[in-house]
Amino acid sequence: MEEHFFQCPYCWEEISMLIDPSQSQTYIEDCEICCNPIELSVSCENQQVVQLNARSIEQ
Repeated sequence: MEEHFFQCPYCWEEISMLIDPSQSQTYIEDCEICCNPIELSVSCENQQVVQLNARSIEQ
């Protein structure tokens, strides 16, 4: 597991998250500050995270 940081697209706070670099994935995670849902898309290659996108989910 690797720690990565990103900004919440709702409250703009910096959030840290542990990411498994063994495979690319997309999932929903709630912001630990404002509790809004964030869609996270993680792209991995050779056991390393190469891209992390966090976007808001319109409710």
